[in-house]
Amino acid sequence: MRDYLKEHTNPPVFIGAAGVVLAFLIWGVAAPANVGSVASTVNEFVTTNFEWLYIFSASGFVLFVFYLMLSRVGSVRLGPNDSKPEYGNLSWFAMLFTAGMGIGLVFYAVSEPVTHFLTPPTGEGGTPEAAQNAMTYTFYHWGLHPWAIYIVLGSALGYFSFRRGLPLRPASALYPLIGDRIYRWPGALIDVLAVFGTLFGLATSLGIGGQQVGAGLNTLFGVPNNAFVQVIIIMAITSVAVVSVMLGIDKGIRNLSLANLWLALALMLFVFFFGPTRDLINVLATNVGSYVQALPQLGFETFPNGGKQAQDWQSTWTLFYWGWWISWSPFVGMFLARISYGRTLRSFVAGALFAPVGASMVWLTIFGDSGLGILLSNPDNKLADAAPENSIFVLLEQLPVAGFVATLASIVAVVVVVLFFATSSDSGSLVVDILTNGGDPNPKWQQRLFWAILEGVVAAVLLVVGAVSGEDALSALQTASIVAGLPFCIVLILMAIGLTKALRSETFEKLKVEEPPPYAGMREAAQRKAGPNAAVDGSDVEQHIEAEERRDNTPTDV
Repeated sequence: MRDYLKEHTNPPVFIGAAGVVLAFLIWGVAAPANVGSVASTVNEFVTTNFEWLYIFSASGFVLFVFYLMLSRVGSVRLGPNDSKPEYGNLSWFAMLFTAGMGIGLVFYAVSEPVTHFLTPPTGEGGTPEAAQNAMTYTFYHWGLHPWAIYIVLGSALGYFSFRRGLPLRPASALYPLIGDRIYRWPGALIDVLAVFGTLFGLATSLGIGGQQVGAGLNTLFGVPNNAFVQVIIIMAITSVAVVSVMLGIDKGIRNLSLANLWLALALMLFVFFFGPTRDLINVLATNVGSYVQALPQLGFETFPNGGKQAQDWQSTWTLFYWGWWISWSPFVGMFLARISYGRTLRSFVAGALFAPVGASMVWLTIFGDSGLGILLSNPDNKLADAAPENSIFVLLEQLPVAGFVATLASIVAVVVVVLFFATSSDSGSLVVDILTNGGDPNPKWQQRLFWAILEGVVAAVLLVVGAVSGEDALSALQTASIVAGLPFCIVLILMAIGLTKALRSETFEKLKVEEPPPYAGMREAAQRKAGPNAAVDGSDVEQHIEAEERRDNTPTDV
């Protein structure tokens, strides 16, 4: 066992991360009410004392990625100068979009605008003005900010791994700041934080996915949508994700992402053509304009004089989202880096920023404004009282189509959520395994299986904690995201500083960049195998490379 850990994992990260997560699971199973109480206390502390950090850093990341795209550093390639992208634009977009947004867009597309419309942070709810503001707030939460957060980490890892030959791990992005200490305990700590944030960010997504699939099954077949059923759903869909992640990126994740993208597009077009089509076309332009106009103020808004309602709204929505996106950033950012080899920084930033943001705006307008239109014409419509996980199914039921067509649309919606669930889980399992094995982009299947199962278990425990502690399950999931995202927010800021420093040296000092060796990062692996205090020379590295070459010549499942 010891030899296996040395050969195929980064032991401090693998053992440290697995130990922390397993300890949390034992605590959650043994004393769920206590976990809920402690989590609520920590969440209140974070939202009260670090609101400013989330708000300023998230908007700062938006400004930073525009700098990457528009300045001269945008011509730097994520790889050697002659490298080419591995994936075509459609496959690349499908994978990044389904990994980066996924379940959340289906869950919140109707429920979030409706909630902001009925209970806005300021002003009167239920008015046409409140409806427009509701879409602006929704665009703010799903627009440039989340993708900027992902891009900070993705661009840093793509640059330092593919262009500088460092391992594909978050600690590598801090090399300009801490040097070789990325191979010692500071680097291990950063990677453990990344694993912890990724697992709990994913657990939030898987938890709300379980809630929404349960709501769909309740709508279609009358199955009760309670915590027990949701746990069963999470376990069942995790098994689908396990199959996908075992097949690898090309055979599993890529194909599942493409299928998911086409089904989601079909569902969106269904609502578009059977909903208020002409009004949706007109309001899309208004929504985009209002978002662009309000963004400078919203991006730095903390509601200092807004009263308790505004403060609670920001904690429940904006801080939750920023914590969620930051928790997700190791997962999505590393996955983006993994599939973006050979792209320039400019094309990487532009593609990962504007394409998914544009698609999200269209999606949110079609679903969100369809729901708002119903409530503006009939404030007593049952959509006003629908639970978040039920909102999209309530909307589909009220479209002017035959009953069996609405049922078919609801079935498609459930399938889309299941596939978003699976693509998030399989991509996340791959990334977590890369994090814990020292940066090997093609990890062992046994480890991928371990992390895929563990993600589902964490999500299930969080749902149970919410139910037992007296909170709704969604609150428990939101708390996990906000708390897990805080330490990694600081890491992301340091990554942006490190990437800027490295790019300035390359751009302004004309530093010559050679193609990384075929087994970049092997010195670190040889050091781990030899032991922390052993001297590692060139022959040790060569022996490790020869072992990896022999392994590469052996047929694998990837």
